[in-house]
Amino acid sequence: MGYQESVVYLESLQRLRPKLGTETTRRMLSALGRPHTGIDCVQIAGSNGKGSTARMLEQILREAGLDVGVYTSPALTDLRDQIRVNGRKIPKERVQSFVNDIDPCIERLRAEDDIPTYFEVLTTLAIHHFDVEDVDVAILEVGIGGRYDATSAVDPVASAVTSVSLEHTDLLGDTVEAIARDKAQVAPAGAPLVTGADGSALRAIREETDVITVGAEAGDIYAEETGMASMVESSVSIRAVDWSVETNLPLLGQHQATNAGIAATLARQLASVDADTIASGLRGAHWPGRFEIMSTAPLTVLDGSHNPDACSKLATLVERYEFDDLHLVFGAMADKDYATMRSELPAADSVYLCEPAVDRAEAVETLASTFIGHAEDINCSGSVLEATDRALSAAGENDCVLVTGSLYVVAEARDRWTSLLTPKRTDEPMAVPVDSEAHTVTRIQASTDHRTFKTQLRTEQADFVTEALRSAGGSAQTLNEEASDKRVSILLSGLVPQFHELISRIDGAGLGLSHLSEQLERAFDTNPHTDQYPWGDETALIGILNVTPDSFHDGGEYTDVEAAVRRARSMVGAGADIIDIGGESTRPGADPVSAQEEIERVVPVIEELADLNATLSIDTRKATVADVALEAGADIVNDVSGLEDPEMRFVAADHDASLVIMHSLSTPVEPGQTALYDDVVEDVIDELAEQVLLAERAGLDREQIIVDPGCGFGKDPAECFELIGRLKEFQSLGCPVMVGHSQKSMFEHVGCQHGDRLSPTLAMTTLAAERGADIIRVHDVPENAATIRTVEATRAHD
Repeated sequence: MGYQESVVYLESLQRLRPKLGTETTRRMLSALGRPHTGIDCVQIAGSNGKGSTARMLEQILREAGLDVGVYTSPALTDLRDQIRVNGRKIPKERVQSFVNDIDPCIERLRAEDDIPTYFEVLTTLAIHHFDVEDVDVAILEVGIGGRYDATSAVDPVASAVTSVSLEHTDLLGDTVEAIARDKAQVAPAGAPLVTGADGSALRAIREETDVITVGAEAGDIYAEETGMASMVESSVSIRAVDWSVETNLPLLGQHQATNAGIAATLARQLASVDADTIASGLRGAHWPGRFEIMSTAPLTVLDGSHNPDACSKLATLVERYEFDDLHLVFGAMADKDYATMRSELPAADSVYLCEPAVDRAEAVETLASTFIGHAEDINCSGSVLEATDRALSAAGENDCVLVTGSLYVVAEARDRWTSLLTPKRTDEPMAVPVDSEAHTVTRIQASTDHRTFKTQLRTEQADFVTEALRSAGGSAQTLNEEASDKRVSILLSGLVPQFHELISRIDGAGLGLSHLSEQLERAFDTNPHTDQYPWGDETALIGILNVTPDSFHDGGEYTDVEAAVRRARSMVGAGADIIDIGGESTRPGADPVSAQEEIERVVPVIEELADLNATLSIDTRKATVADVALEAGADIVNDVSGLEDPEMRFVAADHDASLVIMHSLSTPVEPGQTALYDDVVEDVIDELAEQVLLAERAGLDREQIIVDPGCGFGKDPAECFELIGRLKEFQSLGCPVMVGHSQKSMFEHVGCQHGDRLSPTLAMTTLAAERGADIIRVHDVPENAATIRTVEATRAHD
């Protein structure tokens, strides 16, 4: 059974059944060798805030050096979103092998009329994956309640109940107290349950187990949001008898401060973590779809609030921002109390009702009756993306667009910002129909003006785009083997005029396809970058200047300021457009240096190069170093850690500097460290896309954000070659693309040892420039500059 067949198999499983309990999940785990018995598991239950708390706990524990698995629900794009180890999605290969392994067990259960639900099987998959990956801690978000939830098949070492409100009353009880008692059953045997519940819910939980209470009111752990640190972060204070933490949090609201306190308390139950580790972990805890600001003109917010309590908290957050009109995009599940949700939301000037593509979604006509009398302008838009498009089109720059009601709604709306149009290379142009006298012209165009792209769309959108491009004379093919359970992957091929015809048809389709239209327009822009930066029509060259004693290629050669300055001037004279100054080695096994020592190495060099006719870049993963270096005269921050320091993006934005975001598993690189990629190029692009959104949220434009695939950082040599061979695909991110391959050990793959890697470096520079690299970073400037000039001269006559 292949991956797509495995997804279809999982999706075919029932969602609910009359039988309650954990026995079915335990039987599946037993069939796999009882993987849960060898893992320290944490259960997080609650009416709201479970996923946010899980993400914050994960980040704290990873900051402490632990390997962490996280299982959350629901998925935003496909089921692999729900199961992650150290932030990376479960590989397709693992899903496929699991389904093949568990199928006999499911068939036995089917024969006994005990067919497991989708959630039970997915829970089993998550625990199996965490066992195979040998995680230190597995964090499990409880689905419904606690007593009978599939995740309760494990014996947790720590647990939490974030909050309690009326929900799932048909299963959990019709009072807050009954629901609280059900959720309290996740309590661990050897530690008190951590909770943010209060009032009667807290009293009911206390009847079931010992607790540690967290909140801004009287409790064991004081957790308070103390103000807004920026448009996208708040300041929080967490205090206990013997420890305290002050930090910024990218998840806003007092309820998230409470969740942060719960996560910090759980982390201290699980590991030895100090205040700095907790603070850094919390600040790096980003959780898509939870008051996620996607743009500021207009202010556009995605929030998955799905019950009245969450909607009330959302309303208080919206009140913090100044705007003119509020445009509400709303959809909800049929089993939710959406009438009360509507009354808790802020008053809207216009409402765009939508229906996400899930069976449980309430019809827009039914929702409309709830909103009559509560908004002057009510639009029944149908699809989520069309509703979002209409709201954004109607909104002025000083307005607010709020998308909410369900995480399913948020997931589909998020496509507008996350669904990429990826250019693909094809060996030959696809066949072009010829039925006119323009035979010869058409054939020539097919060989010189033919483009191929891959994208992912919702089913209705994919059907329309496929038919529209085919009717324009192009070709569209569904890639069934790559489809997720939420979106369809399609390959679009045709001549440029045919794509322009597709754009014109999209613009009048009314299916929420404006993001695809904009991506196609950008793909045909002959000069996507401005003249403000060194990169533009031609490939820019970065000269590497390591003022370190231990860098892999030239460590110790330029530690003296005068030697470093001479080297920089020499590289500029030889053709370097940018000088990248680094004060800490990131080679495998390198020892870290303090921020102060790094500053003392790089700043004197930057200051001496103030009159240099080139752009200066600071190669650092520390925001404090970047801040001082930018103040001293640097223009670019080259962060090889991929925003490991949460402050880095804000420092770059405050200085209006460019920021290089490199894909990396860890920095410095651990010797021999690689990862299991389904498709190294698409996986790296997917992970970089989220980092780019974070940088934008801090205030940077995509023109300032440079992406680097990270050759040698968590990829084997063959994967590094593939990254550069398919470099054009990184253009889908809409950012300048940088390549750093110079003199790296990847060239051992072609028989070149250290000291003998200039020739393969030049070969790869040629390929990268030809494949559209905007910036190439090298040690040997004269030779690489000549190579780039040759490529540019050849391109001029192409």
